[in-house]
Amino acid sequence: MPKHYRPPGKKKEGNAAKYITRTKAIHYLQINLSTFRRLCILKGVFPREPKKKVEGNHKTYYHMKDIMFLAHDPLLEKFRDIRAYDRKVKKAIAKKNKDLATRLLTRKPSYTLDRLIRERYPQFIDALRDLDDCLTMVHLFAALPAVESERVQVKRIHNCRRLSHEWQAYISRTHRLRKTFISVKGIYYQAEVEGQKITWLTPHALQQVLTDDVDFNVMLTFLEFYETLLAFVNFKLYHSRNVKYPPILDPRLEALAADLYALSRYVAASSRSAQLKPDDISSGPEQAEVKEASTADESDLRLAQLQHQLPSNEPGALMNLVEDASSENDDDEETRECKSLFKSLKIFLSREVPREALLFIIPAFGGTVSWDGDGAPFREADESITHQIVDRPTQGHIFLSREFVQPQWVFDCVNARIILPTDGYMVGRVPPPHLSPFVDNEAEGYVPEYAETIKRLQAAAKKQLLPMPGMDNRDVDDAQNLLVEGIIDRTEANEAAERKRKMAIREKQYHDELKLELQGITYSAVLSNKDVQSSVEDTVVDASFPDPEQIVEDTRNMSQVVMPRKKRKLYEAMQISNSRKRAQVNLYKERKKKADQASK
Repeated sequence: MPKHYRPPGKKKEGNAAKYITRTKAIHYLQINLSTFRRLCILKGVFPREPKKKVEGNHKTYYHMKDIMFLAHDPLLEKFRDIRAYDRKVKKAIAKKNKDLATRLLTRKPSYTLDRLIRERYPQFIDALRDLDDCLTMVHLFAALPAVESERVQVKRIHNCRRLSHEWQAYISRTHRLRKTFISVKGIYYQAEVEGQKITWLTPHALQQVLTDDVDFNVMLTFLEFYETLLAFVNFKLYHSRNVKYPPILDPRLEALAADLYALSRYVAASSRSAQLKPDDISSGPEQAEVKEASTADESDLRLAQLQHQLPSNEPGALMNLVEDASSENDDDEETRECKSLFKSLKIFLSREVPREALLFIIPAFGGTVSWDGDGAPFREADESITHQIVDRPTQGHIFLSREFVQPQWVFDCVNARIILPTDGYMVGRVPPPHLSPFVDNEAEGYVPEYAETIKRLQAAAKKQLLPMPGMDNRDVDDAQNLLVEGIIDRTEANEAAERKRKMAIREKQYHDELKLELQGITYSAVLSNKDVQSSVEDTVVDASFPDPEQIVEDTRNMSQVVMPRKKRKLYEAMQISNSRKRAQVNLYKERKKKADQASK
């Protein structure tokens, strides 16, 4: 009998009992591979990596508890019903029984994912933490074309576009946007909601082409879950501002493809009406019942028209600051700073600029914005416009009362939190480098030249004095203390250097005298021999200037020798990382040098 023989009826232990391969899991659940993938995506079950792979390294493993969790889920039975329904429809069509096929099409089994959302995210903060991929996926499909062969339907594209505009309208009207960056992949945004930083990527407004190397079945399964998740999040956020969800848009603006503008007007109007509700209720219970009855009888179209007419006397209803249901005291300092960045600016967008991105960013930072097209709050000829965003080599007609800048100026102002000078962003000029706000220049070891310029502009805007390296703002505030500490530090440093120099001279002189004594040369002979004396003096003079780099290197090597092996390996890895970082910094400097030479 083998040493590790296990009787057939004996219970498994260890990894063999904790983990199960994907093939066995599919047989256990009695479903096919595509249904298993779909079920795992919706339920949030993912493969595991056990320490000891019992079935081999080439297999995919899952927790046995997760598979048991899937086996008792009601969604599994729904998938089986849908599969049986598809077979019935296919069989009826094959038999050319049109009546049966038509009757079956009206009785297709359906399901909702509301229960899964509440199950996977018990608290609202949990949903916000997992919103990055959700927003990126929804914004991606909102920009894709509808392709029936890949099951990318027009209805899903419109739903993704609606959900993305609802999210952007909330972020813009509540001034929650914090960072933005333009890259080759698209435009990165970062917002802060309920204390959670949410980062997502939106594609550029270009014609998108679907590739063949993408499994759209898997992506559509993720999209199905993310649509429901984002709808739940939008519902919670809108109700936190006393705004009805889903919003009812103005049909005229919706027909003009100004969905974000219409949504922002709806949020503004609903916020104002929420503030007027206490006065209406205090007028009497009978009048309140009459008002509720009359409101219930109105159609959705009438509601949309009224909400469009409510702020019509304000030329920039989208861009004006919303009187939120909560007071301004509830906003933190960063939100108040973002709210007032573009507060005094009135910006007009030309036809060639990315309109949706700028319509989202500028109102989020308190600006008033319009565009060239139907439904715009104000026209290009308005004399009160302060800036016009242009992305063309030359501008035909010029208004002397405004500044013409490139779109990058808006993004750089948002990241710097100040109004940057427009000289470098004029029409026809090469703009300054677009710096990423997601990179810590100090940690990377390379601070671009334009980043230093922005720091000086920020300090000038805040009327602060930039501290020198090695000091903080407290040292800058107390100039007298800074002067005294500087004098003391310099005095101590000079004294230490002098002591070190004298000690080196004495040590070298002692070694030379000891060497001469071993050679049999007496001290009197040394004094009488001027050549020997001069050579000793030369060596002493040379020793009075020790190499600091050599001293540091020797000290580092000695400390590395006495290190334990684990710490020494960690130190060597750190040194390798630092050397790579220095090489990258040198590469950046070389590229900048070549770019400067090419520009000249």
